[in-house]
Order: sequence, then structure tokens, then C-alpha cells
Amino acid sequence: MRPILMKGHERPLTFLKYNRDGDLLFSCAKDHTPTIWFADNGERLGTYRGHNGAVWTCDVSRDSMRLITGSADQTVKLWNVQKGTQLYTFNFGSPARSVEFAIGDKLAVITTDPFMELTSAIHVKRIAGDSTEQTEESVLVIKGPQGRINRAVWGPLNRTIISAGEDAVIRIWDSETGKLLKESDKESGHKKTITSLTKAADGSHFLSGSLDKSAKLWDTRTLTLIKTYSTERPVNAVAMSPLLDHVVLGGGQDASAVTTTDHRAGKFEAKFYDKILQEEIGGVKGHFGPINALAFNPDGKSFSSGGEDGYMRLHHFDPDYFNIKI
Repeated sequence: MRPILMKGHERPLTFLKYNRDGDLLFSCAKDHTPTIWFADNGERLGTYRGHNGAVWTCDVSRDSMRLITGSADQTVKLWNVQKGTQLYTFNFGSPARSVEFAIGDKLAVITTDPFMELTSAIHVKRIAGDSTEQTEESVLVIKGPQGRINRAVWGPLNRTIISAGEDAVIRIWDSETGKLLKESDKESGHKKTITSLTKAADGSHFLSGSLDKSAKLWDTRTLTLIKTYSTERPVNAVAMSPLLDHVVLGGGQDASAVTTTDHRAGKFEAKFYDKILQEEIGGVKGHFGPINALAFNPDGKSFSSGGEDGYMRLHHFDPDYFNIKI
């Protein structure tokens, strides 16, 4: 499995997202410029210029026509994927940390960081079919808990919003009323900041990664803990194979300690675990810094990782990967 090394960013990667067809890959980094790549050969297609802060997150519509990006410059922008032009800018009073289109692409959930006297918040925006009719107003604003919300995603049928962040609690909110429906249990839940959250292809369960050196698999409707994957490093990114029962954890020590250690000691590899047996089945080395972003191609035959080193690595699995037996 030879990785394709993709160098298009000059600063650390923050987020990776495949489109639904799995032929395009979008990357966000701290260098202000989200980039689009061909997902099969790692060729760079183009960039989306307009942000003037680190870009933390992105999502792409089901038909691959629109991109939404959230940035530390306190804006969320909608883009035309093919032309690279800006369609609309939502302005906030604090950095935008997470964005996700709802099923149907008519709504988007956006989380904003605490800033000055503002608390963290979850905003639901209506996304107009025609961008000339787009408005700034929020359908719903949920004032968040203490600390940053690192990720918010839609639950089944857009009825709920699942959020997780610095206070290590996963919360499920009603997306109509903004009422808090469920919170993860203190005992079985994470002990430190939750850095990442990813849903299964069918939305029935989701995986969270945390600085407490573990990832946990949860039932989406009941918020029951199903599995825990323990590792020996803080987890910055998690991904789930849509094809096999594999989960991947990426991380490494804090970026500030990286230069003082050997690249093997920093444990900067993507670790594969068996989803059901919770056992480690392998690792993919390569990055010279913590892994900040992971994404699986929707066909399950390749995955990509983005690191603090500014590189993206695209891995197409060898045939023997599909017959790993434990």
C-alpha cells in the first residue's frame, strides 16, 4: 500500500471530507485556503480563496455542487464547487469550528467558539436552493455549555443534533426546539476533551475520539456506549470504514512536543482497530507530526490522513487488506 503524498497546504491540516461519490476530496488547513483534489490519484483540482483565517471544517452537498467552510475569521462561506466562487458568507462574532449539511442540504448546523463574552453556540441555518435568496438568519440558536464545541452533526432524519467538545460530554439536542434530550454518562463517557466525531454510513451509530487516549462507539438514538478503543496517545481524528468492521484512530502527542522526539516515538501512525472485537489490527505510518484529520472514501477502498506536518497521505488498500482475519 503505497501512499500518495499530497502537498498543497503550507500549514497543518485540520479536516478532510470526501464527497458522496468518493471521487473528490476536500481538505481544510490553517493556511486559509480549502483545497479540492481528485480522490483516486491525488491530483490537485483547485482552491477556494476568500477566508483570512485558519479553516477548521467543511462539508460538501450531496450533489457535489456546493461546499460550506467554517473558519477562524468568524465566517462560514458557501462556495460553488466547480467554479471556486463564493456564493454567500455568514458572519459570526466568534470563530466557526464545525459545519455540516443536513440530509437534503436545506439546512446546515454550525458551531461557534466561545470568544470574549460570547459562549459557544450551535446555529442552524436554512440553505436556500438559489444562493441569491440566501439570508443570514438562524432557524435555531442553542447556547452551548462551557468550553468549545468541537463537533456538531445531524442525527437521524435531521430530528436531532449531536454535539461534543471540551467538557467531554456528548449531548443530543432536539433540532426543532433546541431542547437538550440526552447527555452521555459521566462514568462511561470520555474524561477529556472530545476532538472528533464521525457517523456511520447509515447513521445508526457514531464514533468519538478524545484526548483521554480513547475512542468510543455510541448508539445514535439512545446514546448508549457500545465499544471503547483504547490507545496510548491522544486521539485527534477518528474514521470508520463504510465497508468493513474497522475503525481508524489518528493522533499523537501535542504539537508543541513534536520537535523533541523521534518520529517513531511520537506515535504518529493511523491505527486500525477491529470495530467489534476492539483489538488493534494494524497501523499506517508516515506522518512527521500528529494526525489531525482522517477520512474514509465512501467505497471503503481507500482512506486519507492529514497531519500537523502539512501533508496529506492518500492510501489505496491492497487486496489483502480486505481479507484480514483475526
